[in-house]
Amino acid sequence: MNSTSSRTVALVPAAGKGTRLGGALPKAFVALGGRPLLSWAVEGLRASGVIDHIIVVAPADRLAEAQRIAGPRASVVAGGAERADSVRAGLEALEGARHVLVHDAARALTPASVIVRVAEALWSGEDAVIPVLPVTDTIKMIDEHGYVASTPARSALRAVQTPQGFSVAVLRAAHDAALAAADLTDDAMACERHGVPVRTVPGDPLAFKITTPLDLRLAEALVAARPAPGM
Repeated sequence: MNSTSSRTVALVPAAGKGTRLGGALPKAFVALGGRPLLSWAVEGLRASGVIDHIIVVAPADRLAEAQRIAGPRASVVAGGAERADSVRAGLEALEGARHVLVHDAARALTPASVIVRVAEALWSGEDAVIPVLPVTDTIKMIDEHGYVASTPARSALRAVQTPQGFSVAVLRAAHDAALAAADLTDDAMACERHGVPVRTVPGDPLAFKITTPLDLRLAEALVAARPAPGM
């Protein structure tokens, strides 16, 4: 591991209910290929070889289960009502880390190469890094009445993935500044509002977010198509 990494920790918010995915389980605990989404996400982080420790932020009533899934070199803390609350809970649990990668458990199939790209950009001196993909759909801005207001140029648009990487000090300051904000959809947004430049690196189509039953069916098909170990 690059010596400049000096305690690179992954933070995995996994306390969300995941109502759009359906079912009774919180989203991170829904099975994919016979294993919880959280298990796949943690495995990907470990496979990258750039993470020193993993902190899972789980529902308060599933801490022991989350710890079993996360395994060694991982700790578990209770999350909050909103994603931002869970990230703050995870940040409070960080000790001695210089960099943190915040990774959604729902992006269970994220390739290790994406995680490495984010970490290496941090180690090179960036304070905030996000993986992105070009947008292929035409995007419309609409007004309050449902009419099209404008069509932004696709060339300037990117779809954002995780893990998102940050200097720990910068992310803490950004979240403290955004404490009253209820509209944060990702951690990079808190940094943007705090005036922190956010660097982009290439993402990967496999890092898609498993949010709906259709997403889960796609993920199941991808897992089923993988070669068996040893082949």
